[in-house]
Amino acid sequence: MARISGVTLPSEKQIWVSLTYIYGIGSKTSQDILTKAKVDPSLRTKNLNDEEISRISEVIANNYSVEGDLQRIVSGNIKRLKDIKSYRGIRHSANLPTRGQRTRTNARTRRGRKVTVAGTAKKVAAKT
Repeated sequence: MARISGVTLPSEKQIWVSLTYIYGIGSKTSQDILTKAKVDPSLRTKNLNDEEISRISEVIANNYSVEGDLQRIVSGNIKRLKDIKSYRGIRHSANLPTRGQRTRTNARTRRGRKVTVAGTAKKVAAKT
């Protein structure tokens, strides 16, 4: 049960997959880390010895910002955009898509559940 950067890695998976459980590390970065640490990517996490785990965590600590530090940086960037009232910052504040997607239809994940407004139904023709 390896623990790197405050994250317990799954023991049954290969180490290159297990490293992607750390926030800020994807598959490409995981491969790069293992190359620098001189660890075989196809090894299972449970088969790593303490020396290999320490080499991996040392490479991550020295070269990458992950987990809490990275989340702090990202939220700081978003806060800066909101403070200077840039277009992207306003979109973040309003809980709308920030990268140019349409909002007339779709955008449900960002805007939330559909709220029906009264008085928008079609008028029924009156009998005369």
